[in-house]
Amino acid sequence: MALIFFFYLLFSNLFFSGVMSRSFTFSNKCEYTVWPGILSNAGVPPLPTTGFVLQKGETRTIDAPSSWGGRFWGRTLCSTNSDGKFSCATGDCGSGKLECSGAGAAPPATLAEFTLDGSGGLDFYDVSLVDGYNVQMLVVPQGGSGQNCSSTGCVVDLNDSCPSELRVNSVEGDGGGGKGVVTMACKSACEAFRQPEYCCSGAFGSPDTCKPSSYSRIFKSACPRAYSYAYDDKSSTFTCAKSPNYVITFCPSPNTSLKSAEEQSTKTMTTTSPSSGSTTSSQMVYEGALDERSGSPSTCHGVSRAITVVLSLAFCLMWWFV
Repeated sequence: MALIFFFYLLFSNLFFSGVMSRSFTFSNKCEYTVWPGILSNAGVPPLPTTGFVLQKGETRTIDAPSSWGGRFWGRTLCSTNSDGKFSCATGDCGSGKLECSGAGAAPPATLAEFTLDGSGGLDFYDVSLVDGYNVQMLVVPQGGSGQNCSSTGCVVDLNDSCPSELRVNSVEGDGGGGKGVVTMACKSACEAFRQPEYCCSGAFGSPDTCKPSSYSRIFKSACPRAYSYAYDDKSSTFTCAKSPNYVITFCPSPNTSLKSAEEQSTKTMTTTSPSSGSTTSSQMVYEGALDERSGSPSTCHGVSRAITVVLSLAFCLMWWFV
């Protein structure tokens, strides 16, 4: 009887801690407020919120159910008008409220896309610029494993280098009483020109016929790990085993000692090229990423799980011999 009780505690703890307990931690390192939006895939349980405010320097953690899938993005320059309608200059979901309530981001918007516990029990995730770019974003897995389980994102401010024909501009005061033009976001070529060759549609609707354009190459050059067009899978899709948690950072700061960071994280930050099979050191190592790993929620869950197992074993042994 005691052994049955022990194994019940052991397996129930492993199941609920390892499979059900997943989290996404959002961190805003921008010099401005970001309003994250959330859209769950069809047929999966929604997260507790579909949109919230994240002030400069603020962090928020959201728990996710097993096998969740969906996307996150950052909305910027948001406000509420005199009628109480909420809207954002970039990434707006059109709900008229802080919560997106099942609506997605209006392009251009930088997207982080996830499928948890997918094929083979792996998590699949990416950062996509297919719908354009509006804010820097970094995704860091915590506690996972696998050669392709590493950070991804777009940490370059593409608004500065965006071609003029793709820019989404606003007019602001220049501090001297005049007006200045500021780029808020950068459209994809598909959004800007609505041509099949840019949208990978019609006769260009397959990997064989839809190739990188001069515009998508600009995105890829600046952010080599992010999706730059619809069929940019080989270098842009990442996978993790062992049910990690994830930290999503808006406007991460580049690590000033990249070489040192790589040496400390060689195993977890090394990726294998799907096409060539060659191994290359990751260039996506940023300030805070290694510190976040060392104190990750997954590590804490593992420690608490081990303590529970030890206590359960001790209790059963006492019961057995008393």
